[in-house]
Amino acid sequence: MSENTSNTGGNALVFKGMGICFILLTIPFALWGAANNMTDMLVPAFKRVMSMTQLHSSMIQMAFYGAYFCMALPAAFIIKKFSYKTGVVSGLFVYAIGAFLCFPASQVSSFTFFLIAFYVFAGGCAILETCVAPYVISMGPDESATRRINLAQSFNPIGSLAGLFLGKELILGGLAKITEDERVAMATEAPEKLAEIQGKELSNVVVAYAIIGVVSLILGIIILIKKFPKGGEEEDDHKPEHAFGPTVGRLFKNKNYVMSVIAQFFYVGCQIGVWTYTIDYVIANNPTISEPKEASNYMIIGLFLFTASRFICTFLMKFIDPARLLTIITSIAAILCAVVIWGGGATGGYALVAISACMSLCFPTIYGLGLTGLDDNDRKLGGSGIIMAIVGGAVLVPTQGLLSDKMGINLCYLMPFASFILVAIYGIIAHNKEEEVGIVHD
Repeated sequence: MSENTSNTGGNALVFKGMGICFILLTIPFALWGAANNMTDMLVPAFKRVMSMTQLHSSMIQMAFYGAYFCMALPAAFIIKKFSYKTGVVSGLFVYAIGAFLCFPASQVSSFTFFLIAFYVFAGGCAILETCVAPYVISMGPDESATRRINLAQSFNPIGSLAGLFLGKELILGGLAKITEDERVAMATEAPEKLAEIQGKELSNVVVAYAIIGVVSLILGIIILIKKFPKGGEEEDDHKPEHAFGPTVGRLFKNKNYVMSVIAQFFYVGCQIGVWTYTIDYVIANNPTISEPKEASNYMIIGLFLFTASRFICTFLMKFIDPARLLTIITSIAAILCAVVIWGGGATGGYALVAISACMSLCFPTIYGLGLTGLDDNDRKLGGSGIIMAIVGGAVLVPTQGLLSDKMGINLCYLMPFASFILVAIYGIIAHNKEEEVGIVHD
């Protein structure tokens, strides 16, 4: 990455003096990446540990992504009232608290307590995403905004890989080698033995979350100590604040922004749904695989593709309009979803893995397109609206779980199939809007 020599260089990635802060802010992208993918593995894990249905275990995703809807707006008020730095530090500390709450939840073996812990944990993620992303957008010229947010977001899958590793080796790897039928039988014949097994399995969840909780706590202390610029200015320089009501009014009148919120809602539902049910899909479609830990290799390969594709797409954006690239890649994802649904078998598994490569640029691109052209004050509130759209994971993933329970694991991928088509349509609309207003990306 490079810094420009002035705050007006249209071709620069970041403004002068923003380099170190930009580097620090890439770490939270990795932290919420780890959080998201560890949560994906919790669904099949709790399904087995507590003998749940797909719908019941997917309540984990509802708690996690529901927190985004509830906490994004308060995070926007924090950065409007105080600073981006205050928001970032608050998010990191809440993230750590939520991770540490898994310990008391495991001690009482309460699924409800775990849901509370995951809700608090995700609340920290929501505050981080609301504060960090618009700050990254404001760290350089508008012409490089989409490329800048994609570069920062490139560190998200690195954290996701770490989360997958922890999930595979600690959470899934720690599951007892007994079938669901055997668990059901033990619940009546040997409840004490089952409780002992469940206690050991849940302790692995505690260890995994304690690791990332400690990392978040340390990073929060570092950022708290370091002097941190506020947007394009130092923290002691204050711009006049815009009133909440008029800001909301301007945002609702901005059709591009409103459509980006809708697109993000459906995209997040796609991403989380694709990954949440990968393990069960692979087990159902591949007779040689029966254990979640082994099936999780498909998720790891998919995430490697996701990571590589993120850097490739960031490079391609120097030559292809981001909105047009969004349409191309989500159209391919919809075709792959069709193979997953109606192809099945090994072919369906390979297509499911390939979808990850198509999802790499979606979230930051929709985010960047939605905030492009907004001033710094509108970005603070506008960014929270796009983050609130992550509630799509809380709404659409349980819906997909219900489809799985009623129609089978293959047909549940009708949900991401339809959602990818909607996001592709948004890309066309966003591209036409850019041409209309004359926005040119560097």
